[in-house]
Amino acid sequence: MKRPDLEGFTLVEVMVALAVVAVSLPALMLALNQQIDGTAYMRDKSLANMVAANKLEEIRLIAKATRKLPSGDGSGVRELADRQWYWWRQSTPQPDNPNFYRIEIRVAQDEELADQPLITLVSFMSADFKLDELTGGNGGGDDR
Repeated sequence: MKRPDLEGFTLVEVMVALAVVAVSLPALMLALNQQIDGTAYMRDKSLANMVAANKLEEIRLIAKATRKLPSGDGSGVRELADRQWYWWRQSTPQPDNPNFYRIEIRVAQDEELADQPLITLVSFMSADFKLDELTGGNGGGDDR
């Protein structure tokens, strides 16, 4: 006989609810873990981009000071955010215009990952320093 003043969940309803929670929690944890991995990957990619941009700016400054662009390949290690970053540079003159160099900088977290970099930065730079002399050596602006 069922008493109308006592209403609640039956054992079957509680077991079904626990089964639903038991199935959904691992899926929720997996999604959360993937989100955390994605955030860490984007952080690493952003830091690698900073390393590549810093290296490209260093090449620009050295080219401006020495009046010559680096040719061939180069590699090295930089520290950023208390981590070691490995970079590789390829500098090749363009076949249709030898005064333009294609500079490619690849950055990875591990030395063995040169063929799978986190970031690849490509830039084209002019090796025609006569143009620089015509503009006063500072890109056309005044020296103030």
